[in-house]
Amino acid sequence: MRTHLFGSTSRQAPVIGQGTWQISDRGAGAKRSLESLRLGISLGMTHIDTAELYGDAELVVGEAIKGVPRESLFIVSKVLPQNASYNGTIKACKRSLQRIGTDYLDVYLIHWRGRYPLADTLGALEQLVDDGLIRALGVSNFDVEDMEESLAALRRHPIACNQVLYHLEERSIEHAVLPFCLQHDVAVVAYSPFGHGEFLRRGSRGLRVLEEIAARHEATPRQITLAFLTRHEQSFAIPKATGDEHVRENAAAGDVKLTREDVAAIEAAFPLGRRGPLATA
Repeated sequence: MRTHLFGSTSRQAPVIGQGTWQISDRGAGAKRSLESLRLGISLGMTHIDTAELYGDAELVVGEAIKGVPRESLFIVSKVLPQNASYNGTIKACKRSLQRIGTDYLDVYLIHWRGRYPLADTLGALEQLVDDGLIRALGVSNFDVEDMEESLAALRRHPIACNQVLYHLEERSIEHAVLPFCLQHDVAVVAYSPFGHGEFLRRGSRGLRVLEEIAARHEATPRQITLAFLTRHEQSFAIPKATGDEHVRENAAAGDVKLTREDVAAIEAAFPLGRRGPLATA
């Protein structure tokens, strides 16, 4: 599994992590989610992303990491905008810690910008770092203007990452957000890296290109997709997996390294398109 330095932190993290948005978190479904997360950890996908928004996903994560040395894990969670006042952010973080069953988070993010002053939320995140409850702070769904305001508001700690929607049919972050983050030592974490799967339509030009590249690497089109999204230093992806085969496929993508020719072919098959507003999820 390839690793990259995670933004301004001193930690290396696996380029392919495990997302928990919309995982099954009740009954038999929760058991399958738990097994998938544990398998992923055993295969090197120790970067686990969750959030208070995600139902009981934090509880499932907590069960999955039991017995795993904490220092070997890289756990990320997020505060909802409606809870992101100064005091609300601190309380939300403590709730997440309790639900996950850990003493600290490696990174804690504001999920997207809401009604509370950004300076208040970021101030609380800095305090959480000072208190040892989180190792680093980050943001999600922030455009360049939000990032600039955040950098100006922070006093003691840098932004570790910006988690954004990024997949082959939604590459708009490459216009400005991605270059800005890389320039300022901010990791870029791609959520929903497969979008809605349209680019894998049977017979589509995009799928044909991915299949040709996959054949050269003895990989799958999905693995080539993840390798493309994590091609930059400090870029990561957090796909959700359902079932052992899917988990193993995602994990193996961390060993795929594309050539310049591969990247150029993918870029031609999936044009960048116009710059648009960032999605929020």
